[in-house]
Amino acid sequence: MGELNRTPLYDLHVALGAKMVPFAGYDMPVQYALGVMKEHLHCRAQAGLFDVSHMGQVILRGDSYDAVARAFETLVPMDVLGLGEGRQRYGLFTNEGGGIEDDLMFANRGDHLFVVVNAACKDADIARMKSALEPAVSVEVITDRALIALQGPAAETALARMNDAVAEMTFMDVATIELAGAECWVSRSGYTGEDGYEISIPATQAEAVTKALLDMDEVEPIGLGARDSLRLEAGLCLYGNDIDATTSPIEAGLIWAIQKVRRADGDRAGGFPGADRIFGDLAEGVARKRVGLVPQGRAPMRAGTPIFASAEGGEAIGEVTSGGFGPTFEGPVAMGYVGAAQAAVGTELFGEVRGKRMPVTVAKMPLVPANFKR
Repeated sequence: MGELNRTPLYDLHVALGAKMVPFAGYDMPVQYALGVMKEHLHCRAQAGLFDVSHMGQVILRGDSYDAVARAFETLVPMDVLGLGEGRQRYGLFTNEGGGIEDDLMFANRGDHLFVVVNAACKDADIARMKSALEPAVSVEVITDRALIALQGPAAETALARMNDAVAEMTFMDVATIELAGAECWVSRSGYTGEDGYEISIPATQAEAVTKALLDMDEVEPIGLGARDSLRLEAGLCLYGNDIDATTSPIEAGLIWAIQKVRRADGDRAGGFPGADRIFGDLAEGVARKRVGLVPQGRAPMRAGTPIFASAEGGEAIGEVTSGGFGPTFEGPVAMGYVGAAQAAVGTELFGEVRGKRMPVTVAKMPLVPANFKR
């Protein structure tokens, strides 16, 4: 392993006593003094602050927003052209086989498109965009800004102390807002299932903004451990675990992310990688589906646990892709893929843990209800 990258908030993490671990090429905090369980519960009850500066921030510019949007639609099966100014949307890079190369967020910022991609995929994503879009669309990689997420029911109260304009934002709104003297790019979004914000900050001012938030009684720093359990309870995919280059959006239960205008009978149907497979999956159905899973008892079922239709005999019909203990759910939680015939909510299946098959029930996701401000 080469030398790990550090985010602009690395020194602050160390000063706060974080346990640092390698993640996606970065030295990142996995937990702080509270510990994963208390960090998770604090985020659900009040507000948690996450450093997500390891993710890739990219600006796409062209002759007009419409020109950029049409070009970007050749890479994603989403409605980019119809996205309103000051609005953000979840997206997917797909490949020619209809698999998912990465999931991402993109925002219409008036004269440009702002894209945020996953840390582990960002080099490949940037290369993909440069190859497909340049020179008509410039691909500007942002290296001088940090990115934090403030999540939880008290996020609005806390952030509004710094600028009350954030209280007017609703889910998936984006705006440029001054916080502690810094020009911040703020979206009302996040990946915990809670209300909250994601905030891009000039790197030189990131520590000051972050400290100002952490000085508030409602706000605690949260590491990767609780980030994972929060998104799992919320039924949100982790790229590389729950979706990958072989997974179609339809298998993954991400049909909702493909707007009607880009589907087979839409005004701008297709034109993105893998459209034939994805449209085929939509029309004919899929052999496997991503589902929520609730193991009976107290023992978690981790990623890689094979799933069977019966307590004895037979071949595996699926596999857990993410699993652990859900502090808010107050028990083990998981998600994974099973055969379409076994995907109905309430179906009892069996996960094989250390050679013993344990009952697990297919459950509706999210396992903990979302609290977005619509």
